[in-house]
Amino acid sequence: MNVLLHICCAPCAIYPVNELRAGGHEVTGFFFNHNIHPYQEYVRRRDTVREYGERTGLPLVWRDEYRLDEFLGAVADRPAGRCSYCYASRLEAVAAAAAALGFPAFSSSLLYSRYQKHDEIRALAEQAAVRHGVVFLYDDYRRGWQEGIRLSKELGLYRQQYCGCIYSERDRYAPREEGGR
Repeated sequence: MNVLLHICCAPCAIYPVNELRAGGHEVTGFFFNHNIHPYQEYVRRRDTVREYGERTGLPLVWRDEYRLDEFLGAVADRPAGRCSYCYASRLEAVAAAAAALGFPAFSSSLLYSRYQKHDEIRALAEQAAVRHGVVFLYDDYRRGWQEGIRLSKELGLYRQQYCGCIYSERDRYAPREEGGR
């Protein structure tokens, strides 16, 4: 089956791409990550996905759109809900692209991360699949966490230290207030 795989970043794509290919699927990567901040980080992640695609023969579809204003406008009054918006907007985009480009199925490298809300990602992806008449190909790629890390280091890929948005950057680097944030 031809699968359009949403890629949040190259290191998180390695294990899902390998698993999908091992399962006999033809994989094309889809890059749309309007949440990443600052712009230099967005460019670095985008370029690392390009490098990974070239090195591994992974075809890529791009929505190279840095839409910080839209992202912040959607989450600024409720930053605690930012992940839900972020998941939903990117999963909606990949499902729509799969349908428009003739891919019967899609998935996401978000399912690789131990730090993401896995059940929510799955539910949102299943809803997007129904809306667009494509199949959401589910797999829990977290089992390959260590292998993905090892392979990304072997490939010398840029490995970011936070999820991507301005809030996750803050949570990663800013000192925490006593009692949490």
